[in-house]
Amino acid sequence: MAQRKITIAVDGYSSCGKSTLARSLAAQLNYAYVDTGAMYRAVTLYALRNGLINGRNLDVETLTDELDDIHINFEFNPGTKTSEVLLNGENVEAYIRHMDVNDWVSQVSAVADVRRKMVRLQQQMGKEKGIAMDGRDIGTTVFPDAELKLFMTAEIDIRAKRRESEMISKNMKASFEDIKNNLMQRDHEDMTRAESPLRKADDAIILDNSNLSRDEQLNFALSKALSFINR
Repeated sequence: MAQRKITIAVDGYSSCGKSTLARSLAAQLNYAYVDTGAMYRAVTLYALRNGLINGRNLDVETLTDELDDIHINFEFNPGTKTSEVLLNGENVEAYIRHMDVNDWVSQVSAVADVRRKMVRLQQQMGKEKGIAMDGRDIGTTVFPDAELKLFMTAEIDIRAKRRESEMISKNMKASFEDIKNNLMQRDHEDMTRAESPLRKADDAIILDNSNLSRDEQLNFALSKALSFINR
């Protein structure tokens, strides 16, 4: 008898380990994994590369007009055993974590037409269930009927330290204070945008991982997932 498949929505603040947890859950359950943040980062990279961001201004009108020219897909990397994002056929995984993308991704994500296009793609990816997806609005907008919804949070200094360590491991330079300020700004923009703001779904389970190891987080989330799968 085939095992029941569910949809797992992982939402929360930046640098809380959403992608790591969702990816690990997907691997444990043999589910598909989608990093929706990478999709918005790819759109942001497109805007930066095509001169749609100048100084402190984002050319929303032109970005909206050019959305049909932006094609986002994922491909599996057998070496890292993860799915990596493609922007118009180019693997841009190495570019989308840079600070210039970090500085603008929340503003690009707040553009209504951008979010609507990404949400349609995400819903299409998850229509057969058996998926773990992380982002800001997965449990509230993309999959409001997801069986398991997790909302991740952690103390701001811990989140900034995690992001700093990630950037150091990738030979990227940024000060701790710049990273912390960027995270606080992103939190504000994510929670106050008009289109699909970051908020906890009423039926989401809060996971504060400030003092939890990766294994502890995974074990907690896996037990919750299995409780739905085995019903």
